[in-house]
Amino acid sequence: MTDWHVAHLGGIAQRGPGMMMIEATAVVPEGRITPQDVGLWKDSQIEPMRRVIEFVHSQNQKIGVQIAHAGRKASTVAPWVSSTVVATEKVGGWPENVKAPSDIPFADSFPKPKAMTEGEIEEFKAAWGAAVKRAIAAGADFIEIHNAHGYLLSSFLSPAANKRTDKYGGSFENRTRLPLEIAQLTRDAVGPQVPVFLRVSATDWLEESLPEESWRVEDSVRFAEALVAQGAVDLIDISSGGVHAAQKVKSGPGFQAPFAVAVKKAVGDKLVVATVGAITNGKQANRLLEEEGLDVALVGRGFQKDTATVWTFAQHLNAEISMANQIRWGFTRRGGTPYIDPSVYKSSIFD
Repeated sequence: MTDWHVAHLGGIAQRGPGMMMIEATAVVPEGRITPQDVGLWKDSQIEPMRRVIEFVHSQNQKIGVQIAHAGRKASTVAPWVSSTVVATEKVGGWPENVKAPSDIPFADSFPKPKAMTEGEIEEFKAAWGAAVKRAIAAGADFIEIHNAHGYLLSSFLSPAANKRTDKYGGSFENRTRLPLEIAQLTRDAVGPQVPVFLRVSATDWLEESLPEESWRVEDSVRFAEALVAQGAVDLIDISSGGVHAAQKVKSGPGFQAPFAVAVKKAVGDKLVVATVGAITNGKQANRLLEEEGLDVALVGRGFQKDTATVWTFAQHLNAEISMANQIRWGFTRRGGTPYIDPSVYKSSIFD
């Protein structure tokens, strides 16, 4: 992690989000999405992450780390660098060392992966556990397992990407085996007190293009029930898509919320359920919680545009929030509390 992360995540932390998450963090070098990605595959990466986490904690905010392996979507070029996809060795990529459940590329423009052997799966599991422990050593308040969007664990779930014939492929139980093993491994690594989240793509969005070979909402419900039975995960984060290039996504405001509602109805209070995607205002977020019965509304891209997204949402709901005093006082008064009431902003710093 770099000074950019301190500035970017620090600016968000100063404005009262309550909870934040560090981007997809690779457990091995070849598990990065791009050569520029954050990683925790060696101890020297702990201190740069700790610097970011300690600043966030200084603002009385919580922050977790999303642990990940890119699978067959690895060795790609950062999207702001080039319109091409594959990161060649010339630009720091590893297109000949991309790993996946099966040797099927995400799309023709992506690197062709090599199917992981069972030995390589065991090595991956060991690397995962070590990365989780490094995140905790850096001060992370929680861990999220990135099990979505067509990355490694997500690819094991989907029959559109997983064509294995061993214990990690074929049946639902076999395809969910590795994600469940990773969930338990993560819990064992962090102990009973640290929350563990898991993100899942509720559907591959392939019902129209590959109806016989896809992961569907009913599979995610069944998977969530398996997580409940296992007891290793505290929160399931419901996203969708990213598994196959033939997907037909039907987007719109809060378009993934119905998937989260389906999961919540199945698991009840046995698992915290979060929704994410196209949540753009406070009233919408509040409705998802109070009317739809969901537990958490997660926002990502909104903070790229507006680092004070939570503050903006609070204005929509006339709710008080806490933020850095150095920012708050200019809208309220000298002294006072760290809380800001959006309904009583002063018009000038001289008021």
